[in-house]
Amino acid sequence: MADPARAQRLAKRISSIVASAIAHDIKDPRLAHVTITDARVTNDLHEATLYYTVMGESIDSPPDYAEAAAGLAKATGVLRSKVGAGTGVRFTPTLTFVRDSVPDAARHMEELVARARANDLAVAQQAAAAQPAGEAGPYRHDDEDGRTE
Repeated sequence: MADPARAQRLAKRISSIVASAIAHDIKDPRLAHVTITDARVTNDLHEATLYYTVMGESIDSPPDYAEAAAGLAKATGVLRSKVGAGTGVRFTPTLTFVRDSVPDAARHMEELVARARANDLAVAQQAAAAQPAGEAGPYRHDDEDGRTE
């Protein structure tokens, strides 16, 4: 069993090799907007999981996740060959690509925070215009000699 530090170093190296190969060596147009965000390697160094995200062609266009996944599936053999040549390990790990859900979760959290801020603003506006239901100070009573209890 390999140590986890070696697995982390190998994961970082694999991530770098795959990202470079996608950017420069593989000419598949489906992979033009794919970014490798993270990589994990098992402690026995036999399996590597690469997390990716896909950007749209423009800010307004949605990303095409299905095409990117198909492009990565087709390029897996070539990418594994490049990883084997670039790492020099005895057994080249199998590559598995998983879509990274962190950007979607971050976007969802930002929407929730914006909604909470809007609700807080509405409550603050209502509180600023609110009047007490009864007396202004229902528990304060002045004694006959002018002291408050």
